[in-house]
This record gives sequence, structure tokens and C-alpha cells, in this order.
Amino acid sequence: MMTQNQTDVQVPSQRPTRGLVVLNLALLAGLGLVTIAPDAGAQMGTPTSRARGEYSIVGGSTIGGVSSTIYVLDSANRELIALSWNDSAKSLDGIGYRDLSLDSSSDPDR
Repeated sequence: MMTQNQTDVQVPSQRPTRGLVVLNLALLAGLGLVTIAPDAGAQMGTPTSRARGEYSIVGGSTIGGVSSTIYVLDSANRELIALSWNDSAKSLDGIGYRDLSLDSSSDPDR
């Protein structure tokens, strides 16, 4: 028989706490494995990766081309691309690419 001052309190078992500790340790181990895993090939690498570009854009034309051409110069990385507007696809199509640092180091007499 229960008196008025006594309450019905159950002491929780240790099993749920142990289970949560084991789960947390497993998650921590998984996080450790992901952290020390090697980088994927497509990820940006060390500080030797590509510098932020400084762009200049000039409009022009190509020989025999119907639409105008956009020339985009990245002076920080010394690259030049040519783009043309494709009216049917409503997008820019790449016409050409030049690595200006390779061009400047190549043999000028060829």
C-alpha cells in the first residue's frame, strides 16, 4: 500500500545509456575515418591551385562567322577563351581556348 507522500519512481536501466555511448563512439569513429580519407581527384588541392581570375571582356568577330564573338581574358592566370552566342540553344558556345603562358614560352620562329 502506498502512502500519500510516496511517489512511484522507476530507476532507468543502464542499457539505453550504454547504447547511446556505443552509438556516439561509432559515429566518432566514422567521422575520424572521413576526416583522414584522401582527397578526391576533383577537389581543389593545396595552395598551388588556380588563382582567382581578373577578367577583361572584348567583343569582336570571327572570319566566316555569322554571330559576334566574345573574347574573355583572364590576366591573372594568363588564359584566353572565345565564346559565340548560339541563338537556337540560347547559350554561349566555346570556340577556342589559349594558354597565354604556354604561348609566350613557345618558340616564336615556328
